[in-house]
Amino acid sequence: MSISKKLHARSESKCELCASDEDLIVYEVPPTSKGNEDDSILACSNCIHQIENPDAMIVNHWRCLNDSMWSEITAVQVVAWRMLTRLKAEGWPQDLLDMLYLDEESLEWAKATGEGVEEDEHKIVHRDVNGVVLQAGDSVVLIKDLKVKGSSLIAKQGTAVRRISLDRDNAEYIEGKVGPTQIVIITKYVKKI
Repeated sequence: MSISKKLHARSESKCELCASDEDLIVYEVPPTSKGNEDDSILACSNCIHQIENPDAMIVNHWRCLNDSMWSEITAVQVVAWRMLTRLKAEGWPQDLLDMLYLDEESLEWAKATGEGVEEDEHKIVHRDVNGVVLQAGDSVVLIKDLKVKGSSLIAKQGTAVRRISLDRDNAEYIEGKVGPTQIVIITKYVKKI
């Protein structure tokens, strides 16, 4: 029986990542050496295109990993780990990564393509007033009243700002919504909830 037939039988002819049943292709999880069904997954062309082209990633498409990361197939777990690692700045993938367990050998396979290798020491790290590291998607509370430049709005102490985003260039700035207004906030005036 061919690898394709074995993968179709294993996956019930559905993408092992997003469960789509259209345009399915055998994807050998790099770096592959054996070229057998244990080193491959059955995936749709949409998933494969995004795996191979990080610039084409559609973040919400990968919410499917919430289910597929629990697969018993190691190759599926490895691809799920790689995609969650690639997306962890979004906030929700980090929560899934914290739950996903890979044994040492599988984790080594997952990291073999360079995914998840820590960036250099010049990486910008955002910290709140207490020195706690802030991630995109975190919730913070304001520790003092802040005037919002360009408006008459005053963001009051104790206001919760949910699902913050981080400034890529400056560790002192985060963004979030206070009421309907998206504002830039200095990290020394917030505390992570």
